[in-house]
Amino acid sequence: MSVHFSSATPEWSTPQDFFDSLNEEFGPFDVDVCASEWNAKCPRYFTQETDGLSQNWIGKVWMNPPYGRTIGQWMKKAYESSLLGACVVCLVPARTDTAWWHDFATKGTIRFIRGRLKFGGHENSAPFPSAVVIFDSTDTGSIALKSPPIEPKTL
Repeated sequence: MSVHFSSATPEWSTPQDFFDSLNEEFGPFDVDVCASEWNAKCPRYFTQETDGLSQNWIGKVWMNPPYGRTIGQWMKKAYESSLLGACVVCLVPARTDTAWWHDFATKGTIRFIRGRLKFGGHENSAPFPSAVVIFDSTDTGSIALKSPPIEPKTL
C-alpha cells in the first residue's frame, strides 16, 4: 500500500483530468493554495513553506487541502476569502460528520462525487468519498444535489 493511502501523509494529489474539468468550468484558476512543487496545479501556488493560510486569496482559487487535522482551518480560510470576493473551489473528503463540514462546507455549494477518486495517479481508489465545495460570493450557497454528481473518469 502506498504512503498516499495511509495516515502517514495528509497530502492527496489531485487527479489531473478531474482538475482539468473543474478548471474549465470555474477557471482558469489563478492560484493553487495547498501545493508542493511536485503536485501544483497552477503556475502560481503556495507551499507549506510559503504558508497558504497566511496569504491573501484573490481571484479564482483552487484548494485541495491537507486532509489531516488542519482541514478546518483551510475550509474557514476558503469561506472567509469568498466573502472578500474570491471564488474558491475545494476538493475535500466528504466527512459530513465533522465540525469543519458543518461549520464551513455547508456554507458553500456542495457537489458529491460519485465513486472514489484515484489520487496522484495511483492504481487504487481513495478509501473515502470526496466532494467539491464551491465558495463564491455570487452564489447563494446550496447543497448541489440539484447538480449532477461529478463522476471521475476511468482510465
